[in-house]
Formats: sequence, structure tokens, C-alpha cells
Amino acid sequence: MSNTTLRLSVLTATVLFSVSALSALPQGYPADYQKVVDAATKEGKVVIYSTTDTKAAGPLIQGFEATYPGIKVEYNDMNSTELYNRFISEQAAGGGSGDVVWSSSMDTALKLATDYAQEYKSPEQGQLPKWAVWNNKAYGTTYEPVVFIYNKRLIPANEVPDSHSALAKLIASQADKFKSKVTTYDIEKSGLGFMLSVQDSKADPNYFKTLADVAKGGLAVQSSTGTMMERVSSGENLIGFNILGSYAEARAKTDPSLGISYPKDYTLVLSRVSFISQQAQNSNAAKLWLDYVLSEKGQSILANQADIPSIRNDIEGKNDIDGMTKMLGKALKPIPVDESLLEYLQPKKRLDYIKQWREAAAK
Repeated sequence: MSNTTLRLSVLTATVLFSVSALSALPQGYPADYQKVVDAATKEGKVVIYSTTDTKAAGPLIQGFEATYPGIKVEYNDMNSTELYNRFISEQAAGGGSGDVVWSSSMDTALKLATDYAQEYKSPEQGQLPKWAVWNNKAYGTTYEPVVFIYNKRLIPANEVPDSHSALAKLIASQADKFKSKVTTYDIEKSGLGFMLSVQDSKADPNYFKTLADVAKGGLAVQSSTGTMMERVSSGENLIGFNILGSYAEARAKTDPSLGISYPKDYTLVLSRVSFISQQAQNSNAAKLWLDYVLSEKGQSILANQADIPSIRNDIEGKNDIDGMTKMLGKALKPIPVDESLLEYLQPKKRLDYIKQWREAAAK
């Protein structure tokens, strides 16, 4: 092959690559977005710190790597408390850390964002509810109702509670049956559990009385959703509350023992918060990842392959805001991505709240 032919081949390959990369860009993206793609491809990877199970995130990771074949995803799955502590210590040390944080513990994620997030206005922002975007820095990425789970074999269909007061009434009326058989998060060990409890107290003026009734048989507290679902499915526990509906729905597809109830008095809706670190070593790849997660393609994968409801309302199927609204209507109470999340992270307020919770729960 002559030098001229070789140069032409290289040029043709370069042009073809550029055209294919350009054609992969979603409609409506800025004209200079290709520069972000090119820079991200040079970076070659993006490091994600996440509370979303690797198994659940798998289809999203595969979709991203197929869209941007030059970029590998290094995915680190940990619980919310571990993520928070690890990220802060790494920022203080000034070494390598996550380029992107993606956490279900909305309050601690926003606390990290206030100190460490870089400003980035995603081209997908217009497709999100206003309450899901904070200062062009932190983004809500999902729309996940918080549910009750129960053992279908051991709780009759006519006893399944459909509200928080019905849950309290059921347990208080059969305290012996439910003795140490009711499970929820340990709010001291789980950042997510603490945040959901605080949101309950904001939604229900009688929350601590309701909690006291629910705890009459004694609570079996855990730090992970998976453990709670396993124990309810086996019958070791009978019922659980403040469970992420996305994980429960995914398990219920293959677990005939696991029942799910959506409370009709109010249903908290969690949105996993994501941001790009100011110190991101792969800042351009981080932008591509965040945009992909928020895009119609990424959200469709979350909704239809990972069983995590979409924060958009234009996704095929029922697993998005539109579908959830048709099912639950005014009962839905999305938790906004804003400064109100930070109120109970003040040390004294947090400790006082935990003390009040422990007294009501007799823990």
C-alpha cells in the first residue's frame, strides 16, 4: 500500500468515525457537544460512585459503553453512608475519587453537592421537573415510590394495609403476631433510612404516634433493602415499610411470596441524586454519563430493563412519572432536590431526631 493510499485510508476512517459519533448525538444538543465527546474519548473512562446496585445499573452501563465505545465505566457500588464518608475523605486527601456521585440518600448527596459539585447545565434539563434540578449542579434522576412489602403467604389479602394509619392499626391490633416481625431501615446506619423517616415526619403530622403503633410488636431494623426483602419473603419478618418500590417490583417478578402495597394516604417519591465532582479527573466523560442517564435512551433503560421508574414523562410503558401519576395521583409526594433536604443534617437536629425516633420505636 502506498503512503498516499494509507493517508487516504486513515482520513476516511477518521471521517467515518466523526460522522458516526456525530450521528449518535441526541437531537437538540448544542453544536459544540462533539468537543465534549472527543475530549471524553481521550479521557477513556468515567468513575462512578453509586448506591444503585451494580446488577440494576448493568443495563445502563452497557448502553452507555455501546453508545461511547471509547469510554469505560468504572462503577463502584456502596451503601449511602460509605459513599458519603469515602468521597469526603478522598476530597480532603486530594487524590483520585469518583467523577460522578449517584446516591439514593438525597440529603447527604445534596450536602456533598453543595461543597463539591461542579456547575453543569445538562442539555436534558428541560425534560425534567423543576423540583429535580438544583443550581445546575445536582440532578434528580429517578421517580421511585416508597412502599410497604409483605409476605403473601402469611398476611391475608383482606388485611394488607393501604395507608400508614392502616399499617399502624393492623400491627397494634395483632401485636403478638407481629412481635419482632416488622422491618424497616435502621435510621442510624442508613442515610437513606434517616432521610425517608424525616420525610415521613414532614408528610404526616402524627408520624411519631403512627411509628409508636407500628413498633408495638418491636421493629427489626436493617441497613439494606435487600436484607429486608429477603426476610419478608422467607417469613422471618411479615411486613416492611419505607422500602424502595423499584427494588421491590424487580424482586416480586420472580418471588411469589413478596407482595407490594402502595400507600394511598401519601406515597413518598425518591429521586436518586447525581452530580459531577469539581475535582473530576474525567470531567468530559462525566458529562456524557450524566446526560446519558437523563436522556430518553438512558431513562428508558432504567424504566424498562432495571425496573427503576423514570423521572421523565415520555418513556414507553408505565414506569415513568406519567404512569405513576395515573396509578397514584395526588398521593404522590416527590421529595424535592433542594436545601430543605439539609435541615436535619445539622448535628444537633439529627441527634435530637434520632432520639425522638428511638423513643417512639422503643429501640
